[in-house]
Amino acid sequence: MDSETDPLDSSPSPPPPPSPAFFERDRHVMFLQMMYQLLPYQYQTQEINRLTLAYFVISGLHLLQSLHSIDKDAVADWVLSFQARPRVKGEINNGQFYGFHGSRTSQFPPDDNGILVHNGSHLASTYCALAILKIIGYDFANIDSESILTSMRNLQQPDGRFIGTFDCMDSSVHCTPDPCHGLLNDLSAAICSMLESWSGMDREKAKEYISNCQSYDGGFGLTPGSESHGGATYCAVASLRLMGFVEDDLLSKNESSSIINVQLLLDWSLQRQAADGGFQGRPNKDSDTCYAFWIGAVLRILGGDKFIEDKSLRGFLLTCQSEFGGFSKFPGQLPDLYHSYYGYTAFSLLDEPGLNPLCAELGIAIATAGI
Repeated sequence: MDSETDPLDSSPSPPPPPSPAFFERDRHVMFLQMMYQLLPYQYQTQEINRLTLAYFVISGLHLLQSLHSIDKDAVADWVLSFQARPRVKGEINNGQFYGFHGSRTSQFPPDDNGILVHNGSHLASTYCALAILKIIGYDFANIDSESILTSMRNLQQPDGRFIGTFDCMDSSVHCTPDPCHGLLNDLSAAICSMLESWSGMDREKAKEYISNCQSYDGGFGLTPGSESHGGATYCAVASLRLMGFVEDDLLSKNESSSIINVQLLLDWSLQRQAADGGFQGRPNKDSDTCYAFWIGAVLRILGGDKFIEDKSLRGFLLTCQSEFGGFSKFPGQLPDLYHSYYGYTAFSLLDEPGLNPLCAELGIAIATAGI
């Protein structure tokens, strides 16, 4: 999703030289294999999100049908080392969240009494951890699902929204209010779906909160009353689908029984395809590689992807494909892991040969999602 403070959110560069006319799968595999071995120094500022970066690499390789190039046992051991664990079973009701830390820098040691004073486990890193483990075929019977799910309910607020981490409930810790509650609700739904248990959240409360985020124009904002946004719209629709409140291929069903305004949502989503073929996150914004997933996946869930101008979208994405492998945010820029991953998911939605099909609501390959 775009951000006002994102250094990548600058104006597009001048038009690049003519781009390749095809998806260069082998280059993308080499790009991810390089990232698997060693991240460039430019990612130092993203250390706190190391588990998320690993998710982009591992899931990207799986989409590209190249998961054989990683050491699955080593990956599983590394991911599991980030889980926050209660000392005793009774502590899962002590208000903390026992999910996964995003990196070593947020993984503070317990105090002298064995208590996690600063438990930095987060919903986003927990989703990424579980997704990676699912992708590599780890046996979820060996995961302490009860601690994750029971403690996750501590993060759900009375109005149905979720906060991302336990620290934001601690009055002694200063936390900037998180505006991305729609994203956090989607992560919670995805976690419950992967763990095959909905004990981690109150679905009815979550549904009410998400429904209140639909704007007058049909899209969804990150919070009730906020501007419609491509990422927020995906999170809303995907979470409602995962929770079972909207059906797959909704356009072919009785729309009058839906808890959201489907026609307005379809119109808003289709209007996000710009003249250059790409998708924008909001009106009057430039097309951006990642929205080919955020909006494209919404349309796939609704059953409206048949209305996408596939050829134009493919053409835009190829202008963002790097000669080094990977995708950039805008044409002519250097590639990054975030936009590369969502470039791969976009091409999967476009049924690109040589890619595994995508589970739109979970953001990972269908075979991994168990669908």
